[in-house]
Amino acid sequence: MPIESWKGGEVDVAVIGAGAAGVGAARQLQLLRPDLSIVLLEASDRVGGRARSIHPFGADAAALDLGCGWLHGARTNAWTGIAEEVGLTVDRTPAPWSDGGHRLEQNDADAKAAAAAVNDFFERVDDYRGNDDADLSTMLSPDDPWSERIYAVGAFMTGGELDKSSVIDLGRYDPGPGPDWRVRQGYGTLVETFGLPVPTVLSVEVSRIDHSGADHIVLSTSKGELRARAVVVTVSTNVLAAERITFWPPLPEKIEAAARLPLGLANKLFIRIADPEIFTDDTHVMGSKHSRRTGAYQLKPFGASVIEAYFAADLALDLERQGIDAMFAFSVEQLKRVFGADIGKTLSPLVASAWAGEPFFGGSYSYATPGASDLRSVLAAPRDGRLFFAGEACSKARYSTAHGAYETGVAAAEAVAKAL
Repeated sequence: MPIESWKGGEVDVAVIGAGAAGVGAARQLQLLRPDLSIVLLEASDRVGGRARSIHPFGADAAALDLGCGWLHGARTNAWTGIAEEVGLTVDRTPAPWSDGGHRLEQNDADAKAAAAAVNDFFERVDDYRGNDDADLSTMLSPDDPWSERIYAVGAFMTGGELDKSSVIDLGRYDPGPGPDWRVRQGYGTLVETFGLPVPTVLSVEVSRIDHSGADHIVLSTSKGELRARAVVVTVSTNVLAAERITFWPPLPEKIEAAARLPLGLANKLFIRIADPEIFTDDTHVMGSKHSRRTGAYQLKPFGASVIEAYFAADLALDLERQGIDAMFAFSVEQLKRVFGADIGKTLSPLVASAWAGEPFFGGSYSYATPGASDLRSVLAAPRDGRLFFAGEACSKARYSTAHGAYETGVAAAEAVAKAL
């Protein structure tokens, strides 16, 4: 429930950030402690955070997700049940990369060799038992002919380049048992709908958290001062690391943890198809077999007349800085190699995300730099039974996912309920 004329005041619990973690924390608190007054504070003009759906083809058609789109580990993903509970449709079409899914080149000998090399790489990461938290590039086999493909897939996984990312952290990643499903109305729509019962203030920036008082915390915001008995902070690591919110007394260990758990980047470009008969529904293709600077392309998701282009890490940042026309030109050149030179005539750019430049996020999902994997628990640790932290970066095994964010929000809510 948006609160229109909010000017601060007093509340039992303030939750900062209306993404999956913040919404999850607020809803869980409402369930556990209906006696507490709660307010959800969001700096942007919408609920959902890095889950953001748009509906260019009308309310009844499938949504396009500019942020997270897949219910990873769908059988144990809390959002799967929540989607059904709030009346949204979980689409169980197999993801292109899973059993029964459609990859355009899945029977191609090169594609099989590349997939085997990628699997071998991730097995080495999972089996790594060294004390030294090396970077992921050290897990490459010398002279592996598929190293560029491994670089590309690693970037899709972490949002960062291999030489920036921790082996130990990726080895801990476990989104839960598959498969991966989708919400027809959009993941962003799901988070936003679930958040409807929570009193929410949009377009309010928190600039300072004063936790020096013995029994209350004072938040300085762009719309007034708020006193709360407890606060849950769910903003992104890039926002924390940039000290967009300052703490008093300072919390240098939180700032350092956030800085060493930066947000990687994954962006999407949706391309409109004038002649949809050319492409098969829900089919996946990589733009290049032999370059790390490649997009991954989902042809006609849900049968819609679009191609979803997905870029990560340095390539995503370079293209975001150049803008949607550059993203489109890059995609068309890659798609021409797969579908022939005439394909460009049927395509036009529709919409793109630009998460690095989004001021209240600054990226897509967190990865750990070498040596920083244990800082996820430092980031998540509460302070003085009044200041709590949640978000995907606080999850040891399900970081980078909306259900990992939700789980940390629920854990923070349970801690708040006990503390008050």
